[in-house]
Amino acid sequence: MKMSNEQMHWMVKVFQPERTVASLPGAVSLTQQARAALLGLDPDYYSTELAKLTAGAKTSARMLLTEPDVCAMIDRLPLRKNARVFAFGDSRTSDPQSWAVILQELILVRRPSDNISVVASAVSGDTTTHGLVRISEVLAGSPDWVLFFLGLNDARTQGTEPTKTIVHHEETARNLIELRSRVMSETEARCLWITPAAVNESQVARHWALSHFGVRFRNEDIAQVARAMRSLGDPVVDLFQGLDASSLNELLMEDGLHFTQAGQQRVALEIVRSWSEL
Repeated sequence: MKMSNEQMHWMVKVFQPERTVASLPGAVSLTQQARAALLGLDPDYYSTELAKLTAGAKTSARMLLTEPDVCAMIDRLPLRKNARVFAFGDSRTSDPQSWAVILQELILVRRPSDNISVVASAVSGDTTTHGLVRISEVLAGSPDWVLFFLGLNDARTQGTEPTKTIVHHEETARNLIELRSRVMSETEARCLWITPAAVNESQVARHWALSHFGVRFRNEDIAQVARAMRSLGDPVVDLFQGLDASSLNELLMEDGLHFTQAGQQRVALEIVRSWSEL
C-alpha cells in the first residue's frame, strides 16, 4: 500500500523500531535504513522527517523560553547539578518531538552549566505491565527523578464490541504501586506522575491505522488510570483534568490519540508548571 505524506508522518511519530527491539542483542546496530525498512518507508524520507521532528522539538522549546514565566519555572525545577531524569512512557513519550525532548532542550538552554540529562525510556504501545519489565533499565541508570507518563494503553480495548480493557483498572493500580515501590526501594529518586490525557474516541475508531487493528479507547476507562495515579500520594501532573475537550481538539493529531508538535509543547509546559511548584 502506498502511504500518503500524512500517513508516513504518523508512522515516524508513533513508531520507533529501535525502541521496540531494544532488548535484542543486535538492536544497537539497527541503522536508520533498517528502521525505515521496518516501517515500510523510503530511507531518505525517514531521515528527513526524523530531522524535521527533532527540529520541531527545538523550535517548541525556543518558543516556550520567550516567556519569562517559563524561564522562571525552569530555574525553579527541583533538580541539582548533574541530575538524571528519566521520562518513562509509551508512544506519547517516544515521539521524536515529545515533551521529554522539549524538556531536555529547555533545561539545556536555560541551565547549561547544570549538566542535567533527560532520558526518554519509552516504547510505543507499552502498558504498565510492560513497564514492570522495563523499569529495571531506569533503576540501573541511577535516576534522581522518574517522570511516569504511562497507563494510557492499559485502557485500550480491541475490536468493535470489546468486553474488557487490555489491563484491568485494578491491575493498573497494582502495577503503579509496584513501579513506585521499585523506585523507592532501589534508588533515591523521586516520582512525578503524569496522568494520561483524554482522547477523541470517534477519531480513534475511524483512523486508518488504529481502526485496522481494532484499537478503541473510552475516556471513562482512561479516567480510571488517572484516578489510580492520584491515589499514590506523589506529585501528579493531571492532564486528564487539565486538558479539556476544546484544548484536545487543537492538540491531537488526526488519529485523536497522539499529540501534534503544539500538543507536545503544551504537555511540556504543563509538566514544567506543576513540577516547578514542588
